[in-house]
Amino acid sequence: MRNLVYGLILLGLAACSPSAPPVLNGYVEAEPVRLSSPVAGRLVMLAVNRGDQVKAGQSLFQLEADNEQAAVDEANARLQQAQAQAEDLASGKRPDELAAIEASLRAARTALAQDERDLQRQRKLAKDGFVAPSSLDAFQSKRDAAAAQVAEAEAQLRAARLAARDQARQAAKAGANAASAQLSQRQWGLNQKLGVAPLAAQVEDSYYRIGEWVPAGSPVLSLLAPGAVKARFWVAEADLPKAQPGSQVTLRCDGCGAPMPATIRFLARNAEYTPPLIYSRDNRAKLVWMAEAVPSAADAARLRPGQPLDVMLGGGS
Repeated sequence: MRNLVYGLILLGLAACSPSAPPVLNGYVEAEPVRLSSPVAGRLVMLAVNRGDQVKAGQSLFQLEADNEQAAVDEANARLQQAQAQAEDLASGKRPDELAAIEASLRAARTALAQDERDLQRQRKLAKDGFVAPSSLDAFQSKRDAAAAQVAEAEAQLRAARLAARDQARQAAKAGANAASAQLSQRQWGLNQKLGVAPLAAQVEDSYYRIGEWVPAGSPVLSLLAPGAVKARFWVAEADLPKAQPGSQVTLRCDGCGAPMPATIRFLARNAEYTPPLIYSRDNRAKLVWMAEAVPSAADAARLRPGQPLDVMLGGGS
């Protein structure tokens, strides 16, 4: 009789206690970052090994880049040439060329002044009757020719001090811009031969050895950041309210130590169903929805991709 009473008491306590949170099966999945080069080449430097921790911006590998470096040097030389031509057209003649034109102008003005004095003297002599008026034509022609030479030299000097025509200067500037763009393109190709860590992470795997040929776009290394580790599990229809994004779950695994909290960040909208899709009251419980939860960075370091997990909804421990 006493045993029966004790049994009824325990049964009543069990009925009053809250039900344990459901335990779901899951596994650890990782989303590595695979580093590759869009340009093919031979692997000449591999600075890390599997399991190494790397910092953002750290150089990880390098492909042979002799051809790309030569292309950069050529593009840089072409840019300097185009810039020099543009500056030359914008600045006009050189100082020595201007000095020569100015000297010619001074000589022409001196000759014009002398011819002007000769003409005035002949006019005075003709007025006094010492020379025939017809003889003045030769002096007048010589003076006019000297004046024309002065005008020509002055025009040459003005043109020499000016820059080239607008069309020529615009064409030279466009050529310099094109050379600069080509240099940037060649420099980009050279930079692609150097693999740099985009974030702080752990080297998960390497796929090539030094000396091997790496095709364009083929991954050389894969990196695994702490935030790239997640728990994937499936939730039944009755448990969907507890598995909404932002909800807390608890993860357990063999050899992981203490249970670890995680936050659900994704819940699939479509159900997964293996048997023929016939919805009825009997088979509806077989529908499940895939969900993903992310632990903290410190807890993620304790997990390994592919490791089985027990997932408890509602943050139960």
